[in-house]
Parts: sequence; structure tokens; C-alpha cells
Amino acid sequence: MTDPFSTAQCVGYLAFALGISAFLQKRDGRLKAFNSAQSFAYAVHFVLLGNLPAGSTAAISGVRSFLAIRTRSPWMALVLVLVNIGVGFWVGAHGVGWIPVAAGSVATVALFLMRGIALRLALFGCTLAWLANNWLSGSIGGVALETIIAVVNAATMIRLRRDRAAAAADDATDLPL
Repeated sequence: MTDPFSTAQCVGYLAFALGISAFLQKRDGRLKAFNSAQSFAYAVHFVLLGNLPAGSTAAISGVRSFLAIRTRSPWMALVLVLVNIGVGFWVGAHGVGWIPVAAGSVATVALFLMRGIALRLALFGCTLAWLANNWLSGSIGGVALETIIAVVNAATMIRLRRDRAAAAADDATDLPL
């Protein structure tokens, strides 16, 4: 049985708080900054749980999210995806160990090449993959985090869509008759 107050789980709770904060953000830069901090906490969490593929992917994701604030280079995305896959092989990912590696790779492409709702939709799919990984890893905070992130991210996408619709309606009323 997993001790809900172990060091590993407590670090997972920190990742939980940072992850919720990330997906409450409407601005992409703030989303990426909080996501970077969450990823570093997640890296420690998964290493403490003994899941090296998830810990490695989370560490790479922390670097990735930080770099994605500064650049939108498709070449940087490619390098990070290749590093992620290479580290997956190095730490011996197999079977379900590839779930976080795949999610990290898709999220890398999304963070570098997408914006707005498309970015959040791609990250939503990655959230579902991490949810499966966390369930299989016994990560209490991780399961809670990814479940809440899915809900918060969906709500933020709805808010962004409403904002876009309201702006379009305002633009339509400004047309000369």
C-alpha cells in the first residue's frame, strides 16, 4: 500500500498545486512557466517512486516548457523529442513505460508549434496519457493532478472560446452599415 504522506507523495502534491496553477492561465507564457515548475517537481516525484522513464521525461519536460517560453523553433522541438526518446531507451522504458515518453514528445511538439485552444487540446490528450501512467505508478497526487488538470484545461478552453466569440461579436457590431 502507498503511504499518502511519504516524501514521494508529498512532492507529488507540490506538482499537483503547480499543475493546477498552470492550466488556470489564459496566457500561454504563464502556462508554460508553471508547467515547467510542475514538471521538475514531477521528475523528483517519479524518481522517488522508482519510475525512471516518467521521471526522466518529466525532467526533460521541465526544460522543454522553459525553453518554449523563449522560442518556437521547430528544430528545438525536434531535438527535445529525440532527447526524450533517447533517454526513454537509456532508462529502459518498455511497455507502459513508453506512455510518459510518448506524452512528453507530443507535448513538446504542442508547446513549440501550437497556441491557444489547439495547444491546450493537444496537452489535454497528453494529460490523459499521464493519468494512465500515474494510475499505474501509484501516484496519488499525480492521479489527482491529471484528473483536475483535464477538468481545468477543458474549462479554460471553453473560456478562451467564449472570449474569441465575444471578440468576434464585438468586431461584427463595429461594421459600417
